[in-house]
Amino acid sequence: MLMKYRKDKYGNDISVLGFGCMRFQRKNGSIDLEEAERELLAAIDAGVNYFDTAYIYPGSEVAVGEILAKNNVRDKIKLATKLPHYMIKSREQMDKIFQEHLDRLQTDHIDYYLMHMLTDVKTWEKLIQMGILDFLEEKKKSGAVRQVGFSYHGNTENFCKLIDVYDWDFCQIQYNYMDEHTQAGRRGLQYAAAKGLPVIIMEPLRGGKLVNNLPEQAQEEFAKHSVAGTPAQWSLRWLWDQPEVTCVLSGMNSMEMVMENIQTASESEVGMLTDEDQAMIARVLRAINAKMKVPCTGCSYCMPCPMGVDIPGAFAAYNRCYSEGKFAGLKEHFMCSAARKTETSARLCVECGKCEKHCPQHIEIRKQLKAASKELEGPIYRIARKFVEIFKLYG
Repeated sequence: MLMKYRKDKYGNDISVLGFGCMRFQRKNGSIDLEEAERELLAAIDAGVNYFDTAYIYPGSEVAVGEILAKNNVRDKIKLATKLPHYMIKSREQMDKIFQEHLDRLQTDHIDYYLMHMLTDVKTWEKLIQMGILDFLEEKKKSGAVRQVGFSYHGNTENFCKLIDVYDWDFCQIQYNYMDEHTQAGRRGLQYAAAKGLPVIIMEPLRGGKLVNNLPEQAQEEFAKHSVAGTPAQWSLRWLWDQPEVTCVLSGMNSMEMVMENIQTASESEVGMLTDEDQAMIARVLRAINAKMKVPCTGCSYCMPCPMGVDIPGAFAAYNRCYSEGKFAGLKEHFMCSAARKTETSARLCVECGKCEKHCPQHIEIRKQLKAASKELEGPIYRIARKFVEIFKLYG
């Protein structure tokens, strides 16, 4: 099995399969270091060279650092980690946290450094006021940071605006065949790629939901297709088929998963899916969408809303409550609505009806936004939103 590679902004090889280090197996509440070591070394031996962690992943940076140092393999890989900007109130805190990255990871540099869950331009402007530009310039000049990017959960419009506010080296988005027209979406992916940015993909399986929570009809579509493949393999193939995708992160936590993903990656090619393959995935998507509450395709013809409501985002989270469970829907709505500096909640709808005039699906948007708000924006949401407001005013 030969690992495949695509290029970053500066012509360096990045393995098409990246190792997401958030979901290591745990034993007695702590990361199972022995198992994590087996999986990481197997991936490195197979040619995986992109390893992604973050400051807030419990124990992850320390575990990765110990494994790399113990086996003397730091120079064989590219390390990505993330600055928790939402915890930052000063330039001094940036430096403090960055030193913690280096200490935990037992390294003197970060290859790919991300602003973690950057939400919108206003958040970036606040970071500029705190000195982020000087901080990043200093780290890049010294070699402590090689490339700078950001990870993102939110809608396409805000993503494209963020792409244009800084000379980023790369970016990271949630993207899969269900999120083709939500989150940053295909349009955001192509926008970033057109600007010359490598795009790292997270949540290719929606946290395992595109494997473990599929409707029976969707499972049958995969099973009867003329080309063999598990739901996970088809999800990855769909991504690697697209030239704008640079690297797909997988939160691997078993040797079986590592080896299957390596095999699938070794067979990946741009344009590998046939018309029949694409039609099969479309049928799978229809089977999933049949379980949805609102037949929204995420086309965004209803946007922009005069009141700032993220209509496709609200419906995506509302649907997720019924396809993947209420917690999954609430989590998505919080990240894509409540956690923003400017609120985009469904409750802001004033029923002007402008959106319904442009909806090709003829959705009763005003009615469905009321239902979505009732489902998603209860007491827990309002408390979370209040914390965001406090952070915005006093952070």
